[in-house]
Amino acid sequence: MGRTGSFIWQGVPVARPSIVPIALTLDDRTGYTLWAPPWEEDGEEWQAFLGTTEDDPDDGSTARVHLFPSPAALAAYCRTSTDHDLADHPVWPIVAGLGAADLTPDEDHRFDLDGVYDIAAENPDRWAVEELAATIDIVSRLAECLDTSPEPDEELDDAETEGQFEAVAELAAKPEIGSLGLGVEAFVGRSGEDAWVGVGGVLDDLWEDVVEELSEHLDWTGAGSASVEDYPPASEIEELGPDDLPEDVVLVDDDEPGVRTIARGSRINASPAEVAAAGKFWESVGILPVEVVVPEGAGVTLRCYVEDVARFLGRDGEIFVFDTPADLARFCKGNEAHDLMEIASWAEVADTDIPPLPADQDRYDLTELSEVLGEVADGAAGLVDHRAFAQPVEGVRDLAEYAGLTRVEELLSPASPLGREVARGESEPDATLRAEDAAELRPLWDEVVVLVSGALVFRD
Repeated sequence: MGRTGSFIWQGVPVARPSIVPIALTLDDRTGYTLWAPPWEEDGEEWQAFLGTTEDDPDDGSTARVHLFPSPAALAAYCRTSTDHDLADHPVWPIVAGLGAADLTPDEDHRFDLDGVYDIAAENPDRWAVEELAATIDIVSRLAECLDTSPEPDEELDDAETEGQFEAVAELAAKPEIGSLGLGVEAFVGRSGEDAWVGVGGVLDDLWEDVVEELSEHLDWTGAGSASVEDYPPASEIEELGPDDLPEDVVLVDDDEPGVRTIARGSRINASPAEVAAAGKFWESVGILPVEVVVPEGAGVTLRCYVEDVARFLGRDGEIFVFDTPADLARFCKGNEAHDLMEIASWAEVADTDIPPLPADQDRYDLTELSEVLGEVADGAAGLVDHRAFAQPVEGVRDLAEYAGLTRVEELLSPASPLGREVARGESEPDATLRAEDAAELRPLWDEVVVLVSGALVFRD
């Protein structure tokens, strides 16, 4: 399945192969599997999913992706089975030893195929555009790997050479769908509104056919290790709290509208719908809620930009952070002086009852990158790519700029080892981290975290 087609990620194959866990939600159930993003081997480009190809004398070959009801079930299969298309992947021996926590997809690798129509019905903000683009992208990649039809033959007519994913190919070829790759800027103004309506029209015409084509290639039995009854309905998970679920069931944070923790150590509980609704107000005033996670704990604050320079809720280079959005909101209604009072829209912030709920892209977990670097240094090389730097470094740069942390700027400069790896992440986000590099970078990043933590003032 995975090695029959070639695919080049953003035009450039990945030099070092990796495998990442993903989750697919379809027909009111969520399945977990693995994806090997495109990499180069022996001069050829490959990508693959966890699955197998079945040969039938009458119907020909059919490739299927194995889906599992939980990360724990996926981990158990990986430990005991080698009868699949990822068994000869260069980093498979490492994956086979991972547990459920390591095989739980991050927010960027959860794809809600059921929710496509709902997303297209929303306003085309950056969250909707990015989520829709990512969902269609993974469907296209699945089709690329799962299509076992023979290569087109010029001597045969189109009807005799059509592939197994004609609807997917038609969807991907639509210029309206192509505009998603341009980002939210493609949907601004009257022409942008028309373009977004066009995206919805294409999905109305083709999405059911796309899902039908794909469904024939999804194995919800986990290669015979599970049954459909093992999958808790996605629509019911939202009604349960984390303590009500079986041990091996993991809430899908950004796809399912249940209670979700925004970051480890956080006391924020909010649904994606609540976060999106609140985000409309905060974007309109140009001041956004931000969550920062450091070893001392997690806190929420506010940030805006003045002439492209970050400014936080704080004073004299100190950043005020609060345990919960409610605590932050109460402070905003008070009279204590701080650096955001000069912002023209501050009066609206002080007067609003809309909670300051951070969006996913405004969460900066600085401790997670420390843990990741430690895991790679200890042997998980090939499983983590340079995208791990993007979000925490973005947050650190803003915090350091406001707090005047010149040492942090030095550590992130292109002349330093950490800065060089960060720069590489911007140019080659899919390049995977080497163990020796992670071992060198871990203490440097820990120094960054200590310095940034010193600028945070946790308020009651």
